[in-house]
Amino acid sequence: MKQILFYLFVILNTIWAEHNYTNALICESSPYLQQHAHNPVNWYPWGKEALEKAKKENKLIFLSIGYSTCHWCHVMEEESFTDKEIAQLLNEHYISIKVDREEYPQIDKKYQQRYMALFGKRGGWPLSVFLSPEGKLFHLATYIPKVEGYGSKGMMKMLPSFVTMYQKKPKLFQQEVKKYALKRRSKAQRSIENTRNTKFDIAAIMNTFMQEVEKEFDVSNGGFDTRPKFPEASKIALLLDIYQLYDNKKALHMAELTAKKMAKGGIYDQIEGGFFRYTTDNAWQIPHFEKMLYTNAELISVYSRLYKMTKDPLYKKVVDETILQMEKYFMKEGLYLSASDADSDGEEGGYFIYSYEEVFEGLLQKGLKREQIQAVLGYLGIEEDGNIDVEFSHTHITQEQKPEKLEEVKSYLRILRQSRIFPFLDNKIITAWNAMMIKALFTASQIDEHYAVLAKKRLGRLLGVMRTKEVLYHQTVVGKKPKQEGLLEDYAFLIDALIEGYVRTYDPEYLLEIKYLTKEAISKFYRGKVWYLSNDGIEALADFDDRYYTSALSVMLDNLIRVASLTEALDYYEVVKETIHNTDPLDQKMLTSASRWIDVLLRYQKGDVIIKSSLQKLTEAKKELELFRYPFVLSKIEESNKYLACRMNSCFAYDANITKLLKKIESILDDKREP
Repeated sequence: MKQILFYLFVILNTIWAEHNYTNALICESSPYLQQHAHNPVNWYPWGKEALEKAKKENKLIFLSIGYSTCHWCHVMEEESFTDKEIAQLLNEHYISIKVDREEYPQIDKKYQQRYMALFGKRGGWPLSVFLSPEGKLFHLATYIPKVEGYGSKGMMKMLPSFVTMYQKKPKLFQQEVKKYALKRRSKAQRSIENTRNTKFDIAAIMNTFMQEVEKEFDVSNGGFDTRPKFPEASKIALLLDIYQLYDNKKALHMAELTAKKMAKGGIYDQIEGGFFRYTTDNAWQIPHFEKMLYTNAELISVYSRLYKMTKDPLYKKVVDETILQMEKYFMKEGLYLSASDADSDGEEGGYFIYSYEEVFEGLLQKGLKREQIQAVLGYLGIEEDGNIDVEFSHTHITQEQKPEKLEEVKSYLRILRQSRIFPFLDNKIITAWNAMMIKALFTASQIDEHYAVLAKKRLGRLLGVMRTKEVLYHQTVVGKKPKQEGLLEDYAFLIDALIEGYVRTYDPEYLLEIKYLTKEAISKFYRGKVWYLSNDGIEALADFDDRYYTSALSVMLDNLIRVASLTEALDYYEVVKETIHNTDPLDQKMLTSASRWIDVLLRYQKGDVIIKSSLQKLTEAKKELELFRYPFVLSKIEESNKYLACRMNSCFAYDANITKLLKKIESILDDKREP
């Protein structure tokens, strides 16, 4: 043991000798925390040590939340956290805590929810949280510049002013704490209110949703916001459900226009595939160049479904290219990494953008004719004057007709990228995000069966690393054993992937694992009829917000209905019923940010249809089941020489011929009227 400690001491001394500063983050595995390990700020990781130190020394807490591929997090680090003046202020008067939002999404959610409640708009990253020594919130902001600007006083003024207020103006300080305090309703108040709100009018909710989403909808470019513009996969998925349930052509139009515009826009990497996180313009052309695993996973599922519904080859192209991108760059030792940075070699988007002159000259040397080059570069939006700045262009499709030599030029553009530095990849393995990607592969197997084989392989690896008999883990980094126990999102998205895996493969082990995980999830996260994001004392409430990726709570509730349908465990259905009963109706403007929650209400009202038969017969019926229009269909193995159509607790039709049975089901469900 002494020898091990000696070698550790030698290694750490060597590291410290290479840098002017080293803080407590040096011992953390998070790539984001490691990025700040040599700041002059005396950072601490989240934990008991830092929180108790603040109390003991009676110091304010500066809690900074971000993630490794966040551009503005890098900007704030460069401006403030590497600055000696700022470091001195923080080190003398504050306990500074760095949080990786991907490690602790429950901490991030807790303060993002508070930001929304206080300011009526979303926060973002970096999130700058100021707390009393006891952990009470008294100020909340996102990016803060070093000096005054962007509507902020700046860190140089803000930091000493908070200390003065705390030490010399206690009444004013307490007023700030009171202003930022979360106003909680008592259980009695909630009970009284819920007696008035026990019945959800699904038709009214659907009408309101459609009215609000039509107001948001960009009729020229698709999408549902101005800028920044996010893909919002769960909203597209809900629109497809509304179309399938009610034959609502407006819903299909909004979903398809959005999907096509994104597929041809700059939010999609036209050269190698995969989606960027969002764009800064209305027309989907200029992205923030980071790629997130969750963004791509959720969109693969949407585009797979669109291809299944329409057979438009554009959608299949997007699915195939995006999966290839994730496998090529994000795959490590059988697991998916979390994200790639926007910056390459210090320049935002540097890996992805092109100089017209460089590309033109290079293609001439390869023997292409001038008119051929001009046609392809025009098609790809690579302009002489640039569209990023005066020199560089980011690719997007500008016309319908594909020019001659397109593939040859794209191949050359890929070769140019090989000489560049690929953006930093966060080597964090997050169970929830891996599960999203695995679900996407199972969904994509409906258009190419080999994706099911890949999904099974990836799922086996994920379970092998992140799941033991007693524990599901949240995250780790490549090469390290996981330590942090799973959160609601990990259980929700893993169960979701396992359900998708079961209905695609009928592997009985998946159904068994679904049962174990569902039971664990309810015991850990559903306490006192309230859903929490974690089971670690942080007490962050789960919500229905789908803005960045789908709400874990909505996914979990959707899971519970499907698990009840597949296993006849009706207690799970009662939990959903109870949750709906105890949930206040959302403000109409919030409905469009809670698409999966509305999907849950639809499934709850309409009900699952479960097709039961033998493995052989279900395999024979696979294609017809996949093309069946009703969106809430499951299938399950049951020894029978016929096909049975069932609800959760009873069967209502049967036939030896699947086509005839589906027609019977259609006639029973044929109520496709406008909601």
